[in-house]
Amino acid sequence: MTDEDLIALQAAFEALEHPSFAARLNHVVGIPVESALKLLPPKWNRRIHRVADSCVKLALKGVIRQRVVNIRVADRGHKMVAMAVGAAGGFMGGVTLLMELPMTTTVMLSSITEIARREGEDLESVEAQMACLEIFALGGRSPEDDAAETGYYGARLALEAPIAEAARYLSAAGSAWRGHPPALVQVVDVVARRFGVVLTEKATAQIIPVIGALGGAFLNKLFIEHFQRIARGHFTIRRLERKYSPDSIQMAYEALKAPSRERPFLSGPRP
Repeated sequence: MTDEDLIALQAAFEALEHPSFAARLNHVVGIPVESALKLLPPKWNRRIHRVADSCVKLALKGVIRQRVVNIRVADRGHKMVAMAVGAAGGFMGGVTLLMELPMTTTVMLSSITEIARREGEDLESVEAQMACLEIFALGGRSPEDDAAETGYYGARLALEAPIAEAARYLSAAGSAWRGHPPALVQVVDVVARRFGVVLTEKATAQIIPVIGALGGAFLNKLFIEHFQRIARGHFTIRRLERKYSPDSIQMAYEALKAPSRERPFLSGPRP
């Protein structure tokens, strides 16, 4: 592996093995969001997860039917748009989240697809489109995850079956599907469960006075930065897998968890 690719792999590893949005909030404002989670009413948890489901459906339709708003700018440009959406929504607690999140999701999806393009993805392919959808799941961890699924490759493995089934359906049906095919219902459910974890943390942050005082723009900035970081890591890994091989990159990635272990030699691009 070249030095440049090794540096890229290391950066992806750092992004993907430390994906916690709550940890980022804790670091920035110095308040444990985990403690505040207990203050969120149970009915809000249910509402947030319904919103997560709706947003994942919106993202799926957007990326498959090419309805993504193509703002071909640097990540900073998408960040500014997301901040404007957060600011425009005002800052009135959980109500704001429910109102502005679909718009934020659209901006975030545009940013994700732009990052994918930069890393060489063909967004006309179903595989690349589903990889964009995966970002919403990789940015959070489901409460049902066990110890074997807490890392990046564990999360990808957990998503593999529903993503593959949805991809097979879309390859056969095309972008103009009708109704609620089981393959798409399943993938939306799996992704939404994980995305809902991050949304719950975002909603919880809105009830903490010191964060609330900073407004929706600040929260949206952290929110989109979180998913941009995950997207850069994920699509870097996919680019390296195309250049070398999935097995080689996974081996090198896992070796980074144990610095004393000898890193595997990558023999070069696949034929």
